Amino acid sequence: MADLRLIVGLGNPGREYASTRHNAGERWLRCFSDRFEIALGAESRFLGESGRAELFGQEVRVLFPTTFMNASGESIGATARFFKIAPSEILIVYDDVAFPVGVSKIRLGGGHNGHNGIKSAIGAFAGTSDFARLRIGVGHPGDPDRMTPYLTRARMSVDDLAKERASAWLDDEVVEFALSGHWQKAMTRFHAPEEGQVDA
Repeated sequence: MADLRLIVGLGNPGREYASTRHNAGERWLRCFSDRFEIALGAESRFLGESGRAELFGQEVRVLFPTTFMNASGESIGATARFFKIAPSEILIVYDDVAFPVGVSKIRLGGGHNGHNGIKSAIGAFAGTSDFARLRIGVGHPGDPDRMTPYLTRARMSVDDLAKERASAWLDDEVVEFALSGHWQKAMTRFHAPEEGQVDA
């Protein structure tokens, strides 16, 4: 994989969505930006909030599309075209109902699995899905008919938000591996069980 040049956190714009499950990607991005002192500012030409920094000797940009989830690809595509960033140089962070709260996984490529933000991102690159993903588990409502209110209206508890943050934390070594394109090393370290924990 190529060096990581753009990190995108998905979600819906507006304070009313801030603590909903669908905004796990936005929460992660703001936490990451605060941690590395990356200033996010509105960029109308990119249809979102963006910032840049040099981390571990690598320049990287961060982006929160403010187009609403289903049109995230418009923002991602505009940013990637302007800076000539290839899909393989992008990490997209988003909520995933396939995992329970407290479980997060890094994956390279793949389909959209029904996630409209990822579907929009793939569409922005003419069907190419060759970007890395950080999939943050938010659990499943059980009944598919309850999916929309579960993701976009119900607010997560303080305990679940803490579990989410802990599960998706990338330590400095993982960040450095990812920035330099060493994704296998990044995934091995990120997915390794914590000391004293038995990997089932």
